[in-house]
Order: sequence, then structure tokens, then C-alpha cells
Amino acid sequence: QVQLVESGGGLVQPGGSLRLSCAASGSIFNIYTMAWYRKGPGKQRELVATITKGGSPNYVDSFKGRFTISRDNAKNTVYLQMNSLKPEDTAVYYCYANVAQDYTSSRIGYWGQGTQVNVSS
Repeated sequence: QVQLVESGGGLVQPGGSLRLSCAASGSIFNIYTMAWYRKGPGKQRELVATITKGGSPNYVDSFKGRFTISRDNAKNTVYLQMNSLKPEDTAVYYCYANVAQDYTSSRIGYWGQGTQVNVSS
């Protein structure tokens, strides 16, 4: 079993910054693509960004330039740096990881529980 735990959310003023973290633990042989999603109030869950095993990021256009995804494979952790935050960024942010648990196993997707980000004056 694999667990993903997000942290770093909280209350921030418009224009401020937050850095989210997501640490994977459990039975892990390798972690491939990781990603951040979010779900705002009354909205569908949407993709924010992905990052490959080798560290190549991919952003949804609306987040490009403000958000930065990165990872530390030694720590099994993915980060999301969020700058110039707006009230419409208020959402629960979820971590995703595609994981192989041993040498021969298939890759399985896992989700974290989410961390709340509130952008408000």
C-alpha cells in the first residue's frame, strides 16, 4: 500500500505565495509521474500540473507562470510553489502519484487526501 500526504496549505492574502508538499510512503519501488490537481468550491476537480520521473514539468496553460511543480526523488516528494495567488485559487489541492511497488508490478495511481488553500483578504 502507498500513502500520499499533502501539507503546506492554509490561509494567504491575494498576491501571496504558498508551497505545497506531498510525501509518498509505504511499499514503493519507483514513482513515475506525479501531479497536482485542485477542486474549488462548486467546481470540478481540475489538473494543475504534472511532472515526470526525470523532472520534466507540464502545466495547464492557466497556471503557467504562477505555479511551479518540482520533485525530490530521494524524499519521494512532489512540491507545488504557488505565487501571485488569487481568490479563485481557493481550493482543496490534491496530490497524485503513479507508483510501482516492486520490480515486476504494474504502475498504480494513488491520491492524497488533499490540503486546503484559502486565498482571502
